[in-house]
Amino acid sequence: MTGHLHPLHEALERLDEAWGDADDAGQLSRRQLIAVTEALGLLHRRSGAMLAEVAACVAHESRTELGAASLAKEQGFRNAAQLIATTTGATAGDASRLVKVGEATAPRRNLLGEATPPKYPAAQQALAAGRLSAPAVAAIIALLDRVRLTLGATETAEAERLLVERAQGLSLDDVRRLVTRAEAWLDPDGVAPREQEQRDRTSLSIFERDGRIHLDGDFDAARGAPIVAAVNGYVSALFAAQKEQIDPEAPDAARRSVAALRAEALSVLCAHALGCEDEAPALAGASVVVRIDVSDLADGTGYATIDGSDLPISVSTARRLAAGGGVIPCVLGTDREILDYGRERRFFTRAQRLALAERDGGCAMCGLPPSMTRAHHIRWWKRDAGPTDLENGVLLCESCHHRIHDNDWEIRIEGTGRQSRVWFIPPPHVDPDRTPRLGGRARYDVVA
Repeated sequence: MTGHLHPLHEALERLDEAWGDADDAGQLSRRQLIAVTEALGLLHRRSGAMLAEVAACVAHESRTELGAASLAKEQGFRNAAQLIATTTGATAGDASRLVKVGEATAPRRNLLGEATPPKYPAAQQALAAGRLSAPAVAAIIALLDRVRLTLGATETAEAERLLVERAQGLSLDDVRRLVTRAEAWLDPDGVAPREQEQRDRTSLSIFERDGRIHLDGDFDAARGAPIVAAVNGYVSALFAAQKEQIDPEAPDAARRSVAALRAEALSVLCAHALGCEDEAPALAGASVVVRIDVSDLADGTGYATIDGSDLPISVSTARRLAAGGGVIPCVLGTDREILDYGRERRFFTRAQRLALAERDGGCAMCGLPPSMTRAHHIRWWKRDAGPTDLENGVLLCESCHHRIHDNDWEIRIEGTGRQSRVWFIPPPHVDPDRTPRLGGRARYDVVA
């Protein structure tokens, strides 16, 4: 076993130990399934790190100046990306990103031939140790490459350290969400130009084909937020009506896909807009909340965010949205006073839900947008005399709400106000150490 292959062999040994004597996955116990999944994840991340390193070497041996002697052309491929994509079964885009990861995390040499650290040493260490996957590192270094000229070497290194630290333990989707928010935080002056690019790409195609009407939309955050809030709110209202038996004659929402329910929502909402004399369809309290710091609002710098979207918007767009109807501006100071209505109210007020949305960002456990969640008591209102205040409230979708209660998870709130954090404590049968798992907005927000 060579030293270079040791991390890969170590991951294989862990997988072999977790698998035990089972002949196939169907014979694994639940505890073994989790252990095997974790071992496979480590193996996947470490093999991805090795593949990125090899991909960078393949790209070097396939560089344009080699001409016909290029490794890729010798093997019958147009370039290194095509060779890697075909050999590994990936897309050309994935292969190109692998090459960039390998190049950005490989040791370098200066003009004197002396060894120097990689371009992104913190990312290299996390990748080699199997703490981050190659796609996660690719997302981080792509952001750092975009902002490094603006930030300078020192701030870029600090941003790299912070992003690598915060990305560990996150899914790739959440890493991308983290990167999106981090870009606005690291380069607030770039929000408006990027926003204009997004606005210019906005489109909606409507055409008929095969007896069907087809819609294909592409919206920027400001134009898309009201659509997302209204459609998701209508879908949530359908599920709530069925669960609470508000309308027994309503179609069974559980038997239909979310995509089908969203299509119905868009049709109903448009029909209502054409008539506007009937009572508005139920939207389960859906609203569009635009969030901005008071200092940014005052001097016009920085950026704002919209609930249900990871995309930042400029201060000018935030002001325009707040001046229109159906949008709630949420201006944040340095401290937030906790809204506490005690036990006089069983149900959380609209103001409290908005405050919970500010803290949790949506479902505090799985990340669904606020329009698809409800405010739930951590300590039950009736059984445990739990107060109806923010320190005893959390936003959860119905699925996560049942999962938490059915499987004996605990929820703890750390701190108060906008800087407070939600922690989920797994039961002993899930994690014997009961290691807390960070939830809510703080999980993927670099300024949380």
